[in-house]
Amino acid sequence: MKRLILSVLLLFAAVASYACTNLIVGKKASADGSVMCTYNCDGFGFASPLSYYAPGRHAPGELIALRGEGRYVAQADYTYGVVGLMNENQVTIVETTWDGREELRNREGWLDYFTLMRLTLQRATSAREAIAIMDALIKEYGYNSTGESFAICDPEEAWIMELIGKGPERKGGVWVALRVPDDCICAYANSSRIRQFPQARRVDKKLGFYVVEGECMYSADVISFAREMGYFQGADADFSFREAYGPLNWSAVRYCEARVWSFFRHHFDAAEMDKYLPFINYQLDVCDALPLWIKPDAPVSVRDLMNDMRDHYEGTALDMTVDVSAGPWASPYRNQAVNFEDSEGTPMFRERPIGCQQSGMTMVCQMRSWLPDAVGGVTYFNMDDASMVAYVPVYCGINRVPDPFRAENNNIGEFSTESAFWMNNFVANMVYPRYSTMIADLKEAQKELEDYYAEDQAEVEERAARLTPAERTDYLTRKTIAYTDRMMTRWDKLARHLIVRYNDQNRQSSPSYAPAFINAVHAQTGDRYVRPAE
Repeated sequence: MKRLILSVLLLFAAVASYACTNLIVGKKASADGSVMCTYNCDGFGFASPLSYYAPGRHAPGELIALRGEGRYVAQADYTYGVVGLMNENQVTIVETTWDGREELRNREGWLDYFTLMRLTLQRATSAREAIAIMDALIKEYGYNSTGESFAICDPEEAWIMELIGKGPERKGGVWVALRVPDDCICAYANSSRIRQFPQARRVDKKLGFYVVEGECMYSADVISFAREMGYFQGADADFSFREAYGPLNWSAVRYCEARVWSFFRHHFDAAEMDKYLPFINYQLDVCDALPLWIKPDAPVSVRDLMNDMRDHYEGTALDMTVDVSAGPWASPYRNQAVNFEDSEGTPMFRERPIGCQQSGMTMVCQMRSWLPDAVGGVTYFNMDDASMVAYVPVYCGINRVPDPFRAENNNIGEFSTESAFWMNNFVANMVYPRYSTMIADLKEAQKELEDYYAEDQAEVEERAARLTPAERTDYLTRKTIAYTDRMMTRWDKLARHLIVRYNDQNRQSSPSYAPAFINAVHAQTGDRYVRPAE
């Protein structure tokens, strides 16, 4: 009789749709030769804990139960350990959703994008192998999510893959995967970005899809299917994946591509990047696309990426802190929806930056080829808004998730001081209403922790590299737990400090309201609050 293995699959695939940001760095573009990628998983009303899947061998015939009656996937002979979204081989997969053509969603497919990621991470030894596994899984079991972009990385290279289904009653999907040049950076933020791509003459018979060695892979019918559906006419060489399967509209540009533009602007000449502002303003007759990737002006570090994940367009034409909508405390956060109306029914919008209050978790993933896998793979992780948390190093070689990051301690319906999500959220929600007054205190604690981790890691990694595999696992697990506990203690101290220092919305030498807000009050009220001469 077949043995049944139940797979615990996270539910945030549904709640985080159309809401995530990925940044990608090739090994020659990074400050230390590592490959890096990031993930802000955004969506209101959920917390996303850190998962762990132990490695193991499996008997023939073992199955994994999926959500949905009678749905079982064949288990692999051996599955690799997975911490978060990085496996023990340092293979990492992160995602962002762009929906695309609704008629291509196959609701009868068994695999949503997050289940696909989890199954692949348990089976893959490299990024290229991961892409082939993903193709094979959706061909066998069907794909039920909408358009999706994946950053698929290992210690040597980074790939980006765009995938969409083929509609009801059709298994598989159409997709393109491109290798990010080693000396470049790339980003995704809820819009399809791959246009033309290198093409091969013949399908790889063993793999069942096209391969341009070291550059590109794509499904056998990605162009022919677009022709069949009426999405494309013309020469194969002119085919654009984005135009066929995920065409842009105003929202995709302003809410999504703008995040990519701001990231690039951090790492390239600002004046040159500002030449793309017509595109961000949806003047497509002037400019109709951002570069897919760029070569940064200077090497990008882990700390750079952490700060990139906290971006609110500061210092750009889209800066959220400088007009009256930022309120009295020059806040980059807004309480209203992205789309709203004024009192006269005029349609309005707010900017959608990388850093946002609705994040369920955030991570910066680093993969290093020169260290043992258990040490070389680090996920800098925390729960809630990247701007409001300190990133905690979590090594891919651990065998236990620290308690504050565990699912059972992060109930979205019940506050707990044992929960990383709720402690971070508690502090963040003190800072949001009085941002310009209180953010410096938070950033001080944030920097203190991240400085400590960076300094301590050098010694930890040197020691861990000399240990036996079993000793290494135990040591890295204990250090990751200690790092997490240190964060929780510091954030408890920060919460107590903020409530005392800013009691009753006041403190000595408190900064005044933002100038834009003061001027708006004067304009609205006339002489009502103009102080007469003594």
